[in-house]
Amino acid sequence: MQQLIECVPNFSEGQDPAIIRQITEVIEATDGIRLLNVDPGKATNRTVVTFVGAPEQVVEAAFQAIRKAAELIDMSKHKGEHPRMGATDVCPLIPISGISMEETAAWAQKLAQRVGNELKIPVYLYEAAQPDPARKNLSVIRAGEYEGFFEKIRKPEWKPDFGPAVFPARSGATVIGARNFLVAYNINLNTTSVRRANSVAFDVRENGRKVKNEKGEEIVQPGTCKSVKAIGWFIEEYGIAQVSMNLTDISVTPVHIAFDECVKSAYQRGLRVTGSELVGLIPLSAMTDAGRYFLKKQKRSTGVSEEELIRIAIKSMGLDELGPFKPEERIIEYRLRDAAQERLVGMRLREFANETAAESPAPGGGSISAYVGALGVSLGSMVGNLSSHKKGMDDRWEFFSDWAEKGQQLKDELLFLVDEDTRSFNRIMAAFGLPKATEEEKKARSVEIQAATRYATEIPLRVMKAAFASLAIIKAMAEEGNPNSVTDAGVGALCARTAVQGAYLNVRINASGLKDKEFVDGILKEAAAVMEKAKIEEKVILETVERKITTA
Repeated sequence: MQQLIECVPNFSEGQDPAIIRQITEVIEATDGIRLLNVDPGKATNRTVVTFVGAPEQVVEAAFQAIRKAAELIDMSKHKGEHPRMGATDVCPLIPISGISMEETAAWAQKLAQRVGNELKIPVYLYEAAQPDPARKNLSVIRAGEYEGFFEKIRKPEWKPDFGPAVFPARSGATVIGARNFLVAYNINLNTTSVRRANSVAFDVRENGRKVKNEKGEEIVQPGTCKSVKAIGWFIEEYGIAQVSMNLTDISVTPVHIAFDECVKSAYQRGLRVTGSELVGLIPLSAMTDAGRYFLKKQKRSTGVSEEELIRIAIKSMGLDELGPFKPEERIIEYRLRDAAQERLVGMRLREFANETAAESPAPGGGSISAYVGALGVSLGSMVGNLSSHKKGMDDRWEFFSDWAEKGQQLKDELLFLVDEDTRSFNRIMAAFGLPKATEEEKKARSVEIQAATRYATEIPLRVMKAAFASLAIIKAMAEEGNPNSVTDAGVGALCARTAVQGAYLNVRINASGLKDKEFVDGILKEAAAVMEKAKIEEKVILETVERKITTA
């Protein structure tokens, strides 16, 4: 697996597009780096940039960006709502794939050392990159902010980890570290009062507020949300106060729970949450989990498409109140997604049909089988969703919702296999095109042809298994679902069996080109068993459909 690190530097400039552009240009100029998001804030006078790449390239891009920011941003003239201490205020590295937190922390330390040594900027390590527990917390390091650091840096306990122990007036200092994925998230309130916003922030943040007990002793009263940091502020650009939150572990407190806790607190204080604002990017799971959460609160089926779950999340949390929320720009998986990997399923129906009919061998029967299977299970999910919301079936909405959600998962798997089947065929063609001038080349070519053919045999078996699994959903919907939709379940069964049988043909033809007879015998036996079971299930479902039609 390729090692990938995300970097999310925060630059103390959010008002001058020319300066922001010059910083992002040096990031994009680094080989192997993909710039995912640039999110400037006028009131905070701060820009959050997100980019991703291999560790060495990320460290190089971050270094060049920190250098450019130090050249362009004069902190002695900086004003903004957000706490800050330098031109590059904070620069976290986040492990994405194929790399541990410990390894990511080591890269952060390398970056910090280079910034301190070459740019002569004081650097403090934080979170996983900081070995001293007393200096791990960003807010503790940044306390006193830019204005207070001229004195703070002289104290022995606040000597920088790297760089000079003198605070440069122009660039300020920088905090560099490694941490888990953090969601920066602001809640919009119908007030201009920072004091009221802080009250809500103190209610929800993990550290809560300081209060006095019955003995007059000062104690900490925890807030309702663990792994949440929050403050209140006024954003002149929007004319409202916000609760500004950092969700440091969304597996502990998801975005939707933080939102709802703010709604409860605001209501108790005579305020109203009008919407919310995401700063930077968010994982796909955070959005789909939020969509499911709000649908469940309405006792509605969660067995809807990924796109619909995201739309529900956006509307429920008012993420589009202050400006358009474009999932393709704000969800990290979508930003990393290669459109070429979904070439077929991204087509319109007419384009897909034309591509299939064209004078080329792919997409062929394998991809079509997968797509027919996706349509079949989609019909099963449709019946589940219709039944969950049908009058008289309200008490069984969760039953139908669960089946519909399983159907959505199988649909997504089968849609992936539409393109994957064509990719597996193209891999075989590429293998046949390898050079064969020498004995060594012939051997390498033969090995790759066999490997590609084996994979191209395994893909239609996956189609068979997914399409067969969908028959359980379709059967349940034919028996238990809305009787007005029983024929839809019947058509779904026909599609599912067609997908199984079509993929079975591909397993057999592709297996014929393999030399590994033990593998061939095993996969053909497995495929034949799935085929027979699919025929039986289809027959049972169609008998149910016929019975219900004749007794309607």
